[in-house]
Parts: sequence; structure tokens; C-alpha cells
Amino acid sequence: QVQLVESGGGLVQAGGSLNLSCAASGEIFFSINAWNWHREAPGKQRELVARITSGGSTNYADAVKGRFTVSSDNAKKTVSLLLNSLTPEDTAVYSCNADIYGPQLIYQGLYWGQGIQVTVSS
Repeated sequence: QVQLVESGGGLVQAGGSLNLSCAASGEIFFSINAWNWHREAPGKQRELVARITSGGSTNYADAVKGRFTVSSDNAKKTVSLLLNSLTPEDTAVYSCNADIYGPQLIYQGLYWGQGIQVTVSS
């Protein structure tokens, strides 16, 4: 089994910044092909915010381009999402997920973290 745990959420004023982190751990050897950050705001559908592959390629939702930056450490099996210039519209539960590959590069599945609240006050 592999667990993903997010940290770094909280309450921040508009214009402020937060740095979210997500760490993967498990009892078996595993590797991560790609990380994703999603968010889900009250009354809205969950949306993909950012993605980073093991090779370092990144993609961002239009709503966060230029404000959010995703980075990862393949050796430490962690991913971070730096949120800058936050607005109240960024308020949501943010979740990371990862495509996990086990020994012999057998696909284990898409694993999710538990989610973490980000609240931006006006």
C-alpha cells in the first residue's frame, strides 16, 4: 500500500501565498510517473489544477497559470504546489494524486491524498 499525505494548507488573506506539499510513502518499492493537484470548491466540480511528470513536464489550469508553481522531488517522492497571488476564488480543498508503479514497473493505480483545506479571505 502507498499513502499520500498533504500538508501546508490553511487560511490566508487575498494576495497572500501558501505552499502545499504532498508526500508518498509505502512499504513496497514504488515509483511515481506523474503527480496531479486537484481542487474542489463548495458547489463546484473538482478540477485539475496542476500536473508534473517524473521528467519535469508541467501543465496548469488556465485559472492558475502564472500564479501557481508545481515542483517535485523524485527521490524523496514529494510534490509541492506554491500558490501565489491568492484570491477568494482559490478557496477549495486541494488534493494530490499520483500514478504509482510498483516493482517491475507494474502499475499499482492512482492514489489520492486525503485533501487539505485552503481558505482565502477577502
